[in-house]
Amino acid sequence: MSSEMSGDSTCVHLLVLIHGMWGNPGHLAEMKRVVEERRGQPSSENGPGGEQLQILVAETNKEDGTYDGIDWGGERVAEEIYEEVQRLEKEGRKVTRFSVTGYSLGGLIARYVVGILHQRGFFADVKPVNFNTVATPHVGLPRYPTFLSSVFAFFGPKLLSRTGEQFYVVDRWSKNGRPLIEVMADPNRLFYQALTLFQHVRIYANAVNDITVPYLTAAIETEDIFVNHVEDGLKIEFDEEYAPVMKSYTRPTPVILSPKPPVFSVQWFKGFKPNRPLLPPALQFSFPYNVLVFVLTPLLIPVVLTLIITRLSLASRASRSRIKKLEKDESGAERLVHIVGRLEREVEDAVADIFDNAGKSATNPSVSEPILAVPVSTSTSTPLSASTSRSGSASPGSDLKLAAAVEASTTVAPEGQHGPVLALNETQRKLVAWLNTLPGLKKELVFIHPVRNSHAVIISRDVKRFSSHRQGEGVLRHWADHFII
Repeated sequence: MSSEMSGDSTCVHLLVLIHGMWGNPGHLAEMKRVVEERRGQPSSENGPGGEQLQILVAETNKEDGTYDGIDWGGERVAEEIYEEVQRLEKEGRKVTRFSVTGYSLGGLIARYVVGILHQRGFFADVKPVNFNTVATPHVGLPRYPTFLSSVFAFFGPKLLSRTGEQFYVVDRWSKNGRPLIEVMADPNRLFYQALTLFQHVRIYANAVNDITVPYLTAAIETEDIFVNHVEDGLKIEFDEEYAPVMKSYTRPTPVILSPKPPVFSVQWFKGFKPNRPLLPPALQFSFPYNVLVFVLTPLLIPVVLTLIITRLSLASRASRSRIKKLEKDESGAERLVHIVGRLEREVEDAVADIFDNAGKSATNPSVSEPILAVPVSTSTSTPLSASTSRSGSASPGSDLKLAAAVEASTTVAPEGQHGPVLALNETQRKLVAWLNTLPGLKKELVFIHPVRNSHAVIISRDVKRFSSHRQGEGVLRHWADHFII
């Protein structure tokens, strides 16, 4: 679904918007509206070659199609892009600049898509400009030490088909068993290398209340420094123009925890009051309907859970059937799903040969030992202060070994202090170290509180049904105003 912009210029800056899991183009309606109003008007600034904005909202991967995996989803979106480019060429217009923004799962699909475009030589004639993600699980979904998180981690890969396996980093995408998300984050692979071509790489992450895609994976960090923001007395300063985008925050040092109140005291009972809604917006009613909902909750929960599991199981089964047909389809044999898989296997075989030769060189001095250096970040998560910009560029890679970087990026609070929750496994911490070496990477943190789940709010996903979703408009304005045309 593309959006036409008026004007006489034949040069086009193509912006692709990609929705998330279970999504459809309607979820990005506000995002499209905001960028059109601020950057897509006849009076708006043009690109250096006179380029005018053209928006393509991907739609071939919608709803149940999102079960089919990051790779097949990316393949579909790439085909949409090429079809749009060809359509514009028939109209006498040429795409000379390219940008992409992905929301949630759409951010991972966007990373796969730019790998496809890079491998096909798309960027030889088209300038990659803006790469943005919003609330995207860049290193997969973390597993917190809670019962619910353990349940989701167990059932997710089973009920969400190929996408669920990739979300929880349990798939075996490469020949040697590497998960796709790991391959996509590897600085020596084309997905990462494609990202380095972009002039502007910026990610948006919810600092709090994102039940779907928590801060750790959306912000590509190893510590959730906001998880106890209420108890820690965190002070947030918002961007005056783009709230709820954060400008800075301050955290008391050391954090002094209040003593526990006596049992059955007034303060003890107040401690049971939640600091955000217990129910999702669809179930938040006023009196007396709210009472009715709470009364019926014990009866509704088993019924709703049964319906959800049944729905997910059927959709997952249909997805796996589609994937089998796609993989057997000879006409699709040279799609990137297969091409990159083959390249990955070839590279891994070559690396294995290098290590074999290195082993031989230990007993044969005449064989020189190769030096394999992987650029990694040695920086640790540092809380921002009022004088520190929220948008920091990632440092370039160092020559230290990956294990040292992973160890350095994982810190534990000193004994006796209120520390962060560590929820990433060893592979995910490695991905954090890799991705934080992206040149010019900027991170924008968003503080939306109190809401039940800020995941939909951050992009104003459904303002017609839920007025609370309008809180995310500041994020969309920030994204549109910092978009390089």
